[in-house]
Amino acid sequence: MWGLRSTRTLVIAAATVVFVVCCVLPLASMLAGTFSGRTSVGSTYAALLLDPRQRRLLFNTALLGIMTATFATVIGAPLGVALARLELRGKAILRVLLAAPMLLPPVVVGLAWISLGGDTGLLTQLAGRDLLSTWTHTMSGAVLVLTLVLYPVSMLATEVAVRRIEPRLEEAALIVARPGRVVWHITLGLAAPSITAAALVIFVLAASDFGVPGLLRVRVYTTEVFTAFAALYDFGRGAVLTLPLLVISTLVAAAAVALAGERLITTRRAMSGRHPPLFDPWKPAAVAAASAMVLLALVLPLAALVREVQGVRSWAEVVAGSGIAIRNSLVLAAVGATLTVAVGLGLGYARARARGTVGIIADLACVVLFAVPSTVVGVGLIGLWNRPGVLGTVYGTDAMLVLVCLARFLPLAVLGLAAAVRHVPYSHEEAAAAAGAGWARTISTIVVPQMSASLVAVWVVVFVLAFGELGASILVAPPGEATLPIRIYTMIANAPPANVAALALLQSVVILSPLTLLAWGLTLREAR
Repeated sequence: MWGLRSTRTLVIAAATVVFVVCCVLPLASMLAGTFSGRTSVGSTYAALLLDPRQRRLLFNTALLGIMTATFATVIGAPLGVALARLELRGKAILRVLLAAPMLLPPVVVGLAWISLGGDTGLLTQLAGRDLLSTWTHTMSGAVLVLTLVLYPVSMLATEVAVRRIEPRLEEAALIVARPGRVVWHITLGLAAPSITAAALVIFVLAASDFGVPGLLRVRVYTTEVFTAFAALYDFGRGAVLTLPLLVISTLVAAAAVALAGERLITTRRAMSGRHPPLFDPWKPAAVAAASAMVLLALVLPLAALVREVQGVRSWAEVVAGSGIAIRNSLVLAAVGATLTVAVGLGLGYARARARGTVGIIADLACVVLFAVPSTVVGVGLIGLWNRPGVLGTVYGTDAMLVLVCLARFLPLAVLGLAAAVRHVPYSHEEAAAAAGAGWARTISTIVVPQMSASLVAVWVVVFVLAFGELGASILVAPPGEATLPIRIYTMIANAPPANVAALALLQSVVILSPLTLLAWGLTLREAR
């Protein structure tokens, strides 16, 4: 079945080529161009390392990542434990509501908090102007926004880790130890690697974000890279500035993979019994905390946008003025998500069936490439495609925005679909092969139907992320073309706040619509 001419080999080889071209070559091209530049590379790096301003950028970037990872873990980990071990009414819907902020574009949440903390904002009226009107455009404001967006990463990772713990381990420990000691040394001790890995991922995502620091005027490496391209048109300086951020992201992502191991794609196995009720005394506090986070991270930002759009004079004019951007975002995100899932299915299958070192290397490559900051991805795509010849015909077209989707989210799709394929027993494929079915027929009639829900879920996640992508898209977008996130970001400086809030609210509605349908489906399921 693995012959050179087999269908499986050809499909996986083609998917691998797409992965290398879209995800690996842009970074390789950028690094090669940086190290082989005609200017004195040594002097450039010396100036970068000795420049106090650059050291300040590195400090700010690290501080943003560390503070966000710390607060997101403090919030998300207890919520994950509660979802895993407490009997809560409407838990499935509550999980969706708590996870929803992760899908909202950080810049939209930032806009909402600017509205809340502005001169006429609700929180300013309640707490006072001196406290909030200047606080929003600071490092603390950026940490708050990114914490509210990224805490679900820790929450979901912790829930999965705690659910995997064998109940008999806790039961045996309870014979000789108090419940608090069992929780600390057994439950949290076994979940600690996953919690730490999630914290490292949050660090990378926060340090790599462009929208929130750019919006709140916090100087970090991502905003400096954008300035080098958009304002100074200095490709060499922009490429050099990506290196510290790229090194940090790569090292931290590699550490996260080392901690997570096979947990990245291993689904939860069946437990031998029910977990002991170690956390029941904390149920009231857990319900209160979960409700507070839904209010703070989801309801309050959306309410702020709704309040802000009351000043819109004409919705028709707002929508008409941004109609092209809205259409571009919907179409390109749908095309990008479809291609990403199609390619990710082939690579996800290969990863799920791989073992040993090959699987570890594949996980490491996917996590590291997903951790690459969006502005770095944009620089790499410019370096690869902005040149004479065949590649140059692609640059300057909408195809670049589809390539952004593939470059940024294909690694994530591979990991998600690998977990789904791993859930399909390999014995099913063996039985089909014994009956004479080819690999293509086996995949289409046996494997794909069993993972159809996962395919839809991954498609929706990639579509939502692509619909809100800003950091790379704003660098490679063709002249005169824009997506909705780019349109919102560029309107902030010279458009009425109500109009900007209207577009941000529209973007949020599109993103949250699939989650609303999911919550409705879960409600019907629980009613049965």
